[in-house]
Amino acid sequence: MEERDGHLIWDYKKLFANIVEGMKECKKLGKVPETVGIDTWGVDYALIDKDDNVIGEVFAYRDSRTEEPIKKVHSIVPFEKLYERTGSQFQIYNTVYQLYTDKLSGKLDKAERFLMMPDFFNFLLTGVKKNEFTNASTSGILSAKTREWDMETVKDLGLPEKLFGELADPATLVGTLKAELIEEIGYDVKVVLPATHDTASAVMAVPELGCPLYISSGTWSLLGIESPNAISSADALEANFTNEGGYKRSTRFLKNIMGLWMIQSVRREHDKKYSFADYVVLAKDVKDFDSIVDVNDQCFLAPESMIGAIQDYCRKTGQKVPETPGELALCVYDSLAVCYAKAVDVIEKVTGFKFDTINVVGGGCQNAYLNELTAKRTGRKVVAGPVEATAIGNAISQLLYDGAVKSLDEAKMLVKNSFDVKTF
Repeated sequence: MEERDGHLIWDYKKLFANIVEGMKECKKLGKVPETVGIDTWGVDYALIDKDDNVIGEVFAYRDSRTEEPIKKVHSIVPFEKLYERTGSQFQIYNTVYQLYTDKLSGKLDKAERFLMMPDFFNFLLTGVKKNEFTNASTSGILSAKTREWDMETVKDLGLPEKLFGELADPATLVGTLKAELIEEIGYDVKVVLPATHDTASAVMAVPELGCPLYISSGTWSLLGIESPNAISSADALEANFTNEGGYKRSTRFLKNIMGLWMIQSVRREHDKKYSFADYVVLAKDVKDFDSIVDVNDQCFLAPESMIGAIQDYCRKTGQKVPETPGELALCVYDSLAVCYAKAVDVIEKVTGFKFDTINVVGGGCQNAYLNELTAKRTGRKVVAGPVEATAIGNAISQLLYDGAVKSLDEAKMLVKNSFDVKTF
């Protein structure tokens, strides 16, 4: 992500070059793959014209360009109606708002296809334009009932219907490499769809059967369950929960929580003087500090200073202002744990299910102190691991495509027997 002309954009050429370089490295190591699968974050996309060229910049979701167009979207389709149709929580960066912003700017005028980021990278690899279900489910334009594009909203907003291709599922083939890439990389390979939204892949690697409660912990914390049906009730709307897609068109009913982005930002402001392990040690040493911030407040999305945003929030709410690195870290970690506890309570209220265990997967599961605080604040057992859940889930989709495993349950048991977990 970089700033260009006052906007936050993705340097997609650099990102794609890194993908190609990684594939070339496989050749050097003598580890030529049979299949390759790409997953990324959700929401963002590229627009393609009739000559298969990218139109303009590829904006990053933390950019503020949607703030005014959101009001126009809601004047056409009130948010309550949008939520009833799609089950997608309100976030200022939702794809539906980004696309309407592009409509107002004229960017859609020459667009022939809309490809979310993993779809776009697959297109650059293969030349095949294919929209994948799980990433499409982060757009705010997927019907909660049909689990296909919500064309009613597309028409209401005057978005070109031709942009939205047929949705494909994880564990299906995209295609093989373009001829020029075969020459550059040194081999051909089948490009297969994983669950291309990184959280959807991570959830596939949660090592429990049935309907486990999970937190996919990283830059964002995604806390939720898998449900056979979307849940777009008044209680879910009030709590701003979302319904995203999973393997075999399941629904991930979850809460997007700001996550470790906050401590990552604090660390950058400290010029990376402290490691993440240092922040844990410093936080544990803090005495008599209990200030809590709402980690989902928009002030923490992309502030010029995360430290300043945390301090201002505490000041405005009459709490002790964190000054030291340890106080800042404790404020972030404990605030996350408090937010997790509230989200678990909502899930139990809305679904009627009860949970005694939280499965934490992803890079954030390595933060033992946050796991301890989560267990304390939620009153539930926390099982942490595996760390590389997204990569494992991605591989599971490729194994399912190949037939090396026959079902997701079989794959989950492989994960359970292959990776260590820790209980708090």
